[in-house]
Amino acid sequence: MRRHGIALSALAVLTIASAGQDSPVARVNRVLADQRFSAAMAAIDKEHDRLIADIITLTEIPAPSFKEDKKGAAFMQMLREAGLADVERDPEGNILGVRRGTGGGPLTAIAAHLDTVFPEGTDVHVKRQGSRLSAPGVGDNTRSLAVLLAMIRAMDVAGVRTTGDILFVGDVGEEGLGDLRGMKYLFTKGRYKDRITQFIALDGSGPGGNIVTGAVGSKRYQVTFKGPGGHSYGAFGLVNPAFAMAAAMQQLSTTKVPQTPKTTFNVGRVGGGTSVNSIPQDVWMEVDMRSESPLELEKVETAFLNLVRASVDGENRARSTAQGTIAADVKLIGARPSGQTPRSAAIVQIAAQAATAAGLQPEFNFSSTDANLPISLGIPAIRLESGGTGDRAHAPDEWIDVEKTTSVRGIRVVLATLLALSGLN
Repeated sequence: MRRHGIALSALAVLTIASAGQDSPVARVNRVLADQRFSAAMAAIDKEHDRLIADIITLTEIPAPSFKEDKKGAAFMQMLREAGLADVERDPEGNILGVRRGTGGGPLTAIAAHLDTVFPEGTDVHVKRQGSRLSAPGVGDNTRSLAVLLAMIRAMDVAGVRTTGDILFVGDVGEEGLGDLRGMKYLFTKGRYKDRITQFIALDGSGPGGNIVTGAVGSKRYQVTFKGPGGHSYGAFGLVNPAFAMAAAMQQLSTTKVPQTPKTTFNVGRVGGGTSVNSIPQDVWMEVDMRSESPLELEKVETAFLNLVRASVDGENRARSTAQGTIAADVKLIGARPSGQTPRSAAIVQIAAQAATAAGLQPEFNFSSTDANLPISLGIPAIRLESGGTGDRAHAPDEWIDVEKTTSVRGIRVVLATLLALSGLN
């Protein structure tokens, strides 16, 4: 998950909000001054080894996108043991549980995705050296699942009550071709779809200062180029779908896109053909296009579709079509909406104040996360880090550092934000 952002000084954060009693700053400060919050953080500190144990347990359960059931079952049992109400697996595979409020407050949802980018058969055994844990998926996003559990338990130990209900979610399909299927179900078909009024995506390790407010939209296509095929020597001169695909890739590589708003494209996978001495009957490629701007995403998508058509037409003109022509089968395999939660929104100001109070400098970013979906629907939503540090997400040597000070400080930002949003009673 790559992102960029704009740093904001602590003074600027404090002056964003009004000085009123119910301002976002005041709401956070009331939480921080409450003895129950201090007690909850003390419980998280005391039980930090249990957090680490949960990270290891859940990381070592494989969960490729579309195959999250085993990890989901383990997480569901952990939510039940933590005492949540209405714990369930919804029809899409999301794991849900509610921490009841006293009534009269908003329903706040906080989610961490269950799936990883790694295929079945990947070695997910966690290797530990001191406070460093290494394994595929350990930071993206298993640590976040464990942090949800740690916060639930700590709130119970401290006797924390909120006016609003809090919906805890372990969701499916955040990565790759999962295409946010878990979030799409939660917000458009699920039993809470009309009740969730604010949303936090907890995704990735990090100290707590990076706050994602902007959703990077994406369009993903699989394009299959088809032709008559034939012997590489005997049928030489016939149209070749590989040449058409190569032309499309070359034209895409020279497409101009803006740096601001950041817009990108990539050919991520290619395949096809029968043998080295055969003109292929079909070849395929998968293409990812992203942008912070819906308009720029539409532009690069349109340009891509046009160049696919042009490459097909060019190959049909360049070589013989005596045995048939080249055609392209264009299939949309992923669409993530874009948008932005305004800096003036209470959820953004609350998160910024929580980070500032923890001694961090807030930085507002664009990224592609579970928050994309609610942001696109106009629901106030952000993505927060889960604490600690780490690197190499989506790589086999992915790692996180669970050194307690940085780990707990990041959780402090999340919990303060969550309680300020939910209304500490």
